[in-house]
Amino acid sequence: MMTPYEQLDQRFAELKSSLPLAERPQRGWIRAVRTALGMRTGQMAKRMNVSQPRINELEKAEIQGSITLSSLERAAQALGCRVIYAFVPERPLADTIRDRAYKLAEQKLASVEQTMRLEAQEVTDKQQRQADLRQLAETYIERPARLWNEA
Repeated sequence: MMTPYEQLDQRFAELKSSLPLAERPQRGWIRAVRTALGMRTGQMAKRMNVSQPRINELEKAEIQGSITLSSLERAAQALGCRVIYAFVPERPLADTIRDRAYKLAEQKLASVEQTMRLEAQEVTDKQQRQADLRQLAETYIERPARLWNEA
């Protein structure tokens, strides 16, 4: 059975090939689609039941990244489109979880080792340390919510 993050990673892998197509045009999607349809700002305003200057504001807000999702959906509807909203991680979630688990495991192990050194009980077996690190990281990976308790 796949974990939730593995399921998402699979979906993200499929999305990645489409990412170049989803890049926002330089003047924004609203303006690009509106002009491609031959629709003037006044005509779009009428379809959205807003004033004509509001369309210019929406187009500017989209380019600036300050448009609300609700406004974007209303504009898309007026243009006969729909908004597709997604987060696409820079790298697989499984990698992020594994790296975080190993980082926390390393910190915890270092803390334990420091205490043992102070008590003159230092463990010097590097293979055992790697096994302990791997085992501790796996316990974090099994319950990833624990990974985010610390900053």
